[in-house]
Amino acid sequence: MTKAELVEEVARASNLTKKHSEVIVDAVFQSIVDALHRGEKIELRGFGSFRLRKRQPRKGRNPKTGDRVDVPPKQVPYFKPGKELKDLINRAAAEEEADQEGARASGEPLDQSDHPGVPRL
Repeated sequence: MTKAELVEEVARASNLTKKHSEVIVDAVFQSIVDALHRGEKIELRGFGSFRLRKRQPRKGRNPKTGDRVDVPPKQVPYFKPGKELKDLINRAAAEEEADQEGARASGEPLDQSDHPGVPRL
């Protein structure tokens, strides 16, 4: 899903204009970025948490020349999904698998995604 698609989804779900929805989405993203910049952890119960992880300095290699270079220490954002989000995703995947198993047993044509790369006959 792209940011534009997220804005459209927010607009549809909230009966707001796309412009108002875009302001809301931008405000949420900016709030997350600002909190991370301050070194804070963001916890969205049931969804997950955003944190910063520190990467130590290391020796790297320039891919073009092969020369060794010093890579400075840095902080990288990290998202850890919450238990409820993981459960929802796994439940949806299990339900989809059960639906496909039911289609196989009933003789219904299978979805092309059942066997990617294999042409349908």
